[in-house]
Amino acid sequence: MVKYFCSSTDIRSAWDHVVSAFWQRYPNPFSTHVLTEDVVYREVTADHRLLSRRLLMKTNRLPRWAERFFPSGMARSVYIIEDSIVDPVNRSLTTYTCNLNHTTLMSVEERCVFQDSAEQPGTTLLKREAWISSGIYGFSKPIQEFGLARFKSNQVKAMKGLEYAVSNLQGTSASRCRRTCAPAGEERTGKSRGKQTGLFLTVMAKGVKRRAAEPCHGRKQLKSVGL
Repeated sequence: MVKYFCSSTDIRSAWDHVVSAFWQRYPNPFSTHVLTEDVVYREVTADHRLLSRRLLMKTNRLPRWAERFFPSGMARSVYIIEDSIVDPVNRSLTTYTCNLNHTTLMSVEERCVFQDSAEQPGTTLLKREAWISSGIYGFSKPIQEFGLARFKSNQVKAMKGLEYAVSNLQGTSASRCRRTCAPAGEERTGKSRGKQTGLFLTVMAKGVKRRAAEPCHGRKQLKSVGL
């Protein structure tokens, strides 16, 4: 059994600003649990999409009951792989993330889609989905419940961190957001308001060396990134 989470957010900032802020959101005062971030792969495709893979290291304090599942001396840090696709033609940013270690205790897989809104100029639509599972026999349900609660808390911090990065880019107060829960499977899309050249992505990718990386093992959604 897997716990599923879904939410939708209207970010009252232009898509270009949100995408730029996405790459500059660390460090920020709301995400002090994110310790490091490294780009391990980046490529601009022939159709002007930017494919990226980043490795992040995070830490979260464990509840006392969870300590029993960790052997003494095992690292508490969690390594996260993040695959992303920036599509300037359809004006969307899609990210796929999953943890690489401690997967027996808990596996968290997340997909986010940042889509430019055609109906609301200057607004970016964010749909966030997550799948939480555990392989601990007899304790999987409470662990998944804990993971869901922790994920909800962290995604609020992540949103504040992104707003902080956007406000720094704009030089204004943090963007206001209107959050509403969306039913599982509901899609919110908008028509593209125009095409961009590959210059935007070329600048973003400049100076980053390409290195081979193993694919993130997990859901089919993660594999669909094509890296």
